[in-house]
Amino acid sequence: MQNKLKDENKTNALLDELDRIILNEIQSNLPIAPRPYQVLAEKLKCSEEEIIRRVQKMKDREVIRRIGANCNSRKLGYTSTLCAAKVPLDLMERFIEVVNSYTGVTHNYRREHEYNIWFTLIAPSTEAIKRILGEITQRTGVEEVISLPAERLFKIQVDFEV
Repeated sequence: MQNKLKDENKTNALLDELDRIILNEIQSNLPIAPRPYQVLAEKLKCSEEEIIRRVQKMKDREVIRRIGANCNSRKLGYTSTLCAAKVPLDLMERFIEVVNSYTGVTHNYRREHEYNIWFTLIAPSTEAIKRILGEITQRTGVEEVISLPAERLFKIQVDFEV
């Protein structure tokens, strides 16, 4: 934990005030527009090029991992599930590689638990989820992959004030 805190402090030290403002804005307020960075630049009173340069620099330093839309998959007609797998250490790398190869996987985490890999999977149907999980089992040799679909959905918006 101590090393993680040092890394976070080091990253924060590399961000100036405009970087922090940009990060706070793009988390949930990035405009839906043909040139969203231009709209953001006008709001922040700087150039579009400056916003793009700073965002790219933060991506290069891995302050930003990903920029993408966060859609309500159910409203788009998709279904999702939380999956848990018991993955032997000797199959771990291959299992993670295979799971991450599916575009419907939105999160994939290793856990300190009997079920040591947890991931979320979104697909057009329950049948598609079953097919994908079968493919994952077949491609990796990991037999114990379970699907835990939500019985009740709780959706919260999470923003991290920088």
